[in-house]
Amino acid sequence: MKTSFIATVLDEEDVIDEFIYSLLHQSKKPDEIIIVDGGSKDKTVEKLKQHKKVTLIVKNGNRSVGRNEGIKKASGDIILISDAGCSLEKDWVKNITTPFHDTEIAVVSGYYKPITHNVFEKSLSTYTCVMPDRVNPENYLPSSRSIAFRKSSWQNVGGYPENLNTCEDLVFAKKMKKDGMKFVFIKNAIVFWPQRKNISEAFKQFYEYAKGDGAAHYFRSQTPLLFLRYIVAFFLIFQALKTGLMGWWLILFMSFAAYIFWSISKNYKYVRDRMALIYLPLLQFTSDIAVLLGMSSGIIVSLFKK
Repeated sequence: MKTSFIATVLDEEDVIDEFIYSLLHQSKKPDEIIIVDGGSKDKTVEKLKQHKKVTLIVKNGNRSVGRNEGIKKASGDIILISDAGCSLEKDWVKNITTPFHDTEIAVVSGYYKPITHNVFEKSLSTYTCVMPDRVNPENYLPSSRSIAFRKSSWQNVGGYPENLNTCEDLVFAKKMKKDGMKFVFIKNAIVFWPQRKNISEAFKQFYEYAKGDGAAHYFRSQTPLLFLRYIVAFFLIFQALKTGLMGWWLILFMSFAAYIFWSISKNYKYVRDRMALIYLPLLQFTSDIAVLLGMSSGIIVSLFKK
């Protein structure tokens, strides 16, 4: 079976060298490497042209447009996908392609681990990554940071959704799963993913992901509960302010304290640092606000587009 690796790039001059290095030094090389540039204004294209083993395509558009263009031009029947900015563990290609010897396998879900340098980034990773002990292979939807699939599977579902700027990979994976394609999760097909460096970058990341979810009408299992929690919170605040009764204020305070305790207790084991007692609740409220705003914005935008 012939394999084609596809990635999209846009202004990645600071990270592209490490990404390409990790790809070219795989224990098993892909038969073909196609990088699609979405219109970089920096030195990304210049750097990519230095690698003779890389086929460079310039195609303006979002990641879905770029991936679809690269896959169309690919000669392999197995498509490997990751993102610039990440780095691939040296056996990633080998591990993510091995299951395709079973002709019934259509999609291989790889895994991704966070690259962290401090307590903030470790704390953030508990919100952006699926921790190993929380992975359920039966319902795990792969990110396009680490995925492989048959080109025929991509064709059968019409490719990546080009109307979406974010959440496109989950919608794409969900379409393949809905189509009855057989998935397999390979936990040692690992891509390493750097984390955002501050709370402002984290908020923007949460917001953009949630906006993509809203635009795609993709509701994660925890999202309805999040909206419900804040409806209850505003009700308690309203009752406390309206009545002035100590009982309502006590309920409000206890609920707030319990929420902070929950935000710490669910993730502290992954960080184990005193500063996490501050960062974990801060990130919880940051992600809550970003998701509430992002989902609402995405849904509104999608309705107006119709």
